[in-house]
Amino acid sequence: MAELIVSMAQMDVKLGNPRINWGKMQQMTTVAKAQGGQLVVFPELWDVGFALEQAKEFASSLSGGLFAQVAALSKQQGIFITGSMLEKRGLGITNSAPMVSPINGLMGAYRKIHLFPLLREDLYLTAGEATFTANLPWGVTSIAICYDLRFPELFRRYALEGAQVVVVPCQWPAERIGHFKTLLRARAIENGMYIVAVNRVGEDVLEEGEAPRRYSGHSMIVDPFGEVVLQAGNVEGVFTAQIDLSTADRARAAIPVLEGRRPDLYGSY
Repeated sequence: MAELIVSMAQMDVKLGNPRINWGKMQQMTTVAKAQGGQLVVFPELWDVGFALEQAKEFASSLSGGLFAQVAALSKQQGIFITGSMLEKRGLGITNSAPMVSPINGLMGAYRKIHLFPLLREDLYLTAGEATFTANLPWGVTSIAICYDLRFPELFRRYALEGAQVVVVPCQWPAERIGHFKTLLRARAIENGMYIVAVNRVGEDVLEEGEAPRRYSGHSMIVDPFGEVVLQAGNVEGVFTAQIDLSTADRARAAIPVLEGRRPDLYGSY
């Protein structure tokens, strides 16, 4: 099946409040299912936001806690779910995006490789050590998270692994939303793939006395030719569209960038 109905759950994440975020996440999953969504994508750290000083308190293992609740919700609603959360992994904490199937449960997780120094992720979290690509019912799908968008090598690797779509949970600030939009189209065009990026809305204050950090949404689905299929505004909501993943094959045949690479001169990716 080459077609996918994907829902972007653009939510306002309440900093350090998993109870409120979990309640809202359940509601938005129900809406996504009602809109016909086969996959619903939530923002980066939709569970608690960047409350990283409390990361050890909020994080849970991949097989328990909030991750287990998401798996149960996926099964109950009959919809695939992804979006990043804090994962307790050994002695460390990772920013992890699980891919949860309503039939098979947890199919694996992508742990953010590139930690964002401006939000001190590198002080509180452990960087991931592996990529994520899976052959799902609609096609080959990969996951990246927010700051990863600035590293084209990752997306090129996914393209070489056959990914037709990459989902990208984000908490991208309003002051750099222009970068966000440009990078999404660039990653789609240069690799001939769909990019589904879900950003949050709202604002929060990470430290007392600092100015609020604002997030302006504009979650987007970009097709393999760089055309915007769907763009949300700056409001909370669920936004759903159908995409044809065979478009990735057509884009790569039309402009065979992957075949024209010269890894002998600049490396594997």
